[in-house]
Amino acid sequence: MASSWSGKRVRLRAIEPDDWTAFARFADADGYGQGRTRLDLPRSAESYRAWAQGQAVAECDDDRFRLAVEATATGELVGTVGSHRTGRPSGWFEFDVTIGAEHRRKGYAAEAVVLLLRFMFAERRYHKCLAAVLADNGASLALFRRLGFTEEGRLRKHVFSAGRHHDLVMMGMLVDEFDRRHAMSEP
Repeated sequence: MASSWSGKRVRLRAIEPDDWTAFARFADADGYGQGRTRLDLPRSAESYRAWAQGQAVAECDDDRFRLAVEATATGELVGTVGSHRTGRPSGWFEFDVTIGAEHRRKGYAAEAVVLLLRFMFAERRYHKCLAAVLADNGASLALFRRLGFTEEGRLRKHVFSAGRHHDLVMMGMLVDEFDRRHAMSEP
């Protein structure tokens, strides 16, 4: 039987200090890539090392955390997934997932999201999940729709990136919608 943190394609694990090289490679390959909301200044290797070190020792603060996404077949780090905003009194959380460009379209993001949502819904007892996606990120919108998310709103011209404003699509899924589609009790 698989662990609650593993699926057929991915395993979610803590970020380790040595993961900095993969994250630096993902950032360099992506530039203004799919789903990026801004162009960041160039970063030094030391800044990636410090970030990974900080993540490796970070506490889970109010159910906000980041996990590495590792391909089960190869053990290679392929991306990250995490909960970055929570509304504990109301029972909602917001998450994000990023998969390195060379690892996309292999099912890693979908499985990582399902594992994360199963944990947040079944173990942490949240009842709603939110995701914010740039309107021109067709791949992410399609992924979230396939997973069962519903478009709940659109913030017009909300994000400035690549010299222009973009709409931000808000998507949501309720715990019972997740359970019908993905079964809460499966590992």
